[in-house]
Amino acid sequence: MGAFSSRYFFPAGVLIASILYFTINAAGSAEKVAKMNPSETIVLGMGCFWGAEKRMGELPGVVNVESGYANGEVAGTYEAVLEHERQVKAGKSTRRNHAEVIKVTFDPTQVSLESVLIRFWESHNPTQGDRQGNDIGTNYRSAIYTGSEAQQAIALKTREVYQAALSKNGFKTITTDIAPLKKYFPAETYHQDYLKKNPNGYCGLGGTGVAYPGSTANPAKSIKPLDAATLNSKRQLIVFEAEDCLYCKQFKAEILDGWKSPVPIARSLSVTPPAGWKLDKALFATPTIVLFENAREVSRYTGYNGDKAGFWKWLGFHLLTPAQQKIAFEQGTETPGSGSHLDEKRPGTFVDPISGAALFRSDTKFNSGTGWPSFFNPLPGALSEHPDNAFGMRRVEVRSASSGIHLGHVFDDGPPPTGKRYCINGNVLKFVPDKAD
Repeated sequence: MGAFSSRYFFPAGVLIASILYFTINAAGSAEKVAKMNPSETIVLGMGCFWGAEKRMGELPGVVNVESGYANGEVAGTYEAVLEHERQVKAGKSTRRNHAEVIKVTFDPTQVSLESVLIRFWESHNPTQGDRQGNDIGTNYRSAIYTGSEAQQAIALKTREVYQAALSKNGFKTITTDIAPLKKYFPAETYHQDYLKKNPNGYCGLGGTGVAYPGSTANPAKSIKPLDAATLNSKRQLIVFEAEDCLYCKQFKAEILDGWKSPVPIARSLSVTPPAGWKLDKALFATPTIVLFENAREVSRYTGYNGDKAGFWKWLGFHLLTPAQQKIAFEQGTETPGSGSHLDEKRPGTFVDPISGAALFRSDTKFNSGTGWPSFFNPLPGALSEHPDNAFGMRRVEVRSASSGIHLGHVFDDGPPPTGKRYCINGNVLKFVPDKAD
């Protein structure tokens, strides 16, 4: 029992030789693997790193994208970067803040550094200084932080080529910070793969719409702006979208597919408006719904997230008069006898003035003697009902199911066959007469 079996015993020389053999061969195998799977990294700043991470990660040949902070003189954390930016804006510090960046790891046998940088240039606006879209601050600067002199040379070369293309299209000088990488800190875990983990997060758009000369894989080449001749220059809505944007698909399903609003609407995958039309500022997320009047932007709604009432309220403030807004959005009431459509008796449909959705047919309208247009039956699914205990009364409020605007109240003192009286503010109704046969 106490003797050590010789079958488990190795002479010291044999054991050492075996270890050396394994170590040398393992190292050799690792070297072979490294040669078979080469990779290169470069650090890029394109504003908020969420959208940048998603956009660069979609490029074939890119094997990993990591969000981080680079080339600043402060701690490498999200809180430290935000706090330092506040100090910079307040004039309390002159130290350089980190840029929000992404570290792009790519396989140079599949995609060249030049191709990576072409995607970089085309995916944001590099002429805006310390900002991208609505994100403003030195931490949102455009940047290329290189790991070698060869990378630096290619970065400068591509900047020169793209500057020529931008200048030709009326853009200003590129402000991208191109420098060797000095400091880099990975961002917090919750920032990594943010849009994959949070598919309802905004979809980055950016870009100038200007193609990098000679680019064969440039989506901007095949995506043209909408043709102005097909639009209403007096008043037109344009939805600026992006491919594979879940919020764009949600907006289409919840709003566009049932569109009946009096304002015409069009969809565009281009980041530029129709020729001769004017945006107030660059687009930075999708979907962005822009209202144009006389071919100029008057307002925009950015980042739809399922808030249908919020979207219709935004549009309603541009379509309704102040008196209508007070009724629709503040549960106001018009003076009895003063509203529209009190004496309307023609065959037709009363509709929501913002969404255009049908609410009541005229053959359900009756004279209640109250001074408000009254109906005994709404169209199916047209209204939603809500308890209203304001002013010490117990009433049932009715709203448009499509836009959520306040219409009036429903009472149980109406005529047959329903016994209901839908007492509605006429000023928030639009009447559409039936077409003659």
